[in-house]
Amino acid sequence: MKVESIALSRKKGTRKTPVYNAEVIVEHGLMGDAHGGSWHRQVSLLAAEEIENARQQGLNVGFGDFAENIATRGIDWTTLPLGTKVAIGTDVRLEITQIGKKCEKPCAIFYQAGDCIMPRKGVFARVLAGGVIKVEDAVHIISTEGKRIERSFQLESTPALDVLNIKE
Repeated sequence: MKVESIALSRKKGTRKTPVYNAEVIVEHGLMGDAHGGSWHRQVSLLAAEEIENARQQGLNVGFGDFAENIATRGIDWTTLPLGTKVAIGTDVRLEITQIGKKCEKPCAIFYQAGDCIMPRKGVFARVLAGGVIKVEDAVHIISTEGKRIERSFQLESTPALDVLNIKE
């Protein structure tokens, strides 16, 4: 499970521009991104496989086109419960706060791309521990609903895990 793409935008409701790395700020989100702030949707995540699926359906889309901050490979975000804790790279820790979203009206992304999968396939998170993330960073599911779950990987002990009171 890894980061496939990172993307930022200066304005809400628009496609995001892919970048190689980004600074993630505690209780804010990605530095320079319009969606950052003191609320529950600081970071948006989407499976790269869903973007590829949209392409196979005939949409001319790429990374950032659905306004996702982070596209990952190997995780079906919609299967994870609220409260799931996620590690990205060595320092960044997120908590899933919302699965999907309700769109009151079609946004610019819908009109530009022909569809928007974020309401159905995207998830949103708040930042528990910050740091710098980059494309190809490993992504680990630390816990769901406050309970450690087993995956086919080993987490190394880091200060960020200690801050979250997560026991190895």
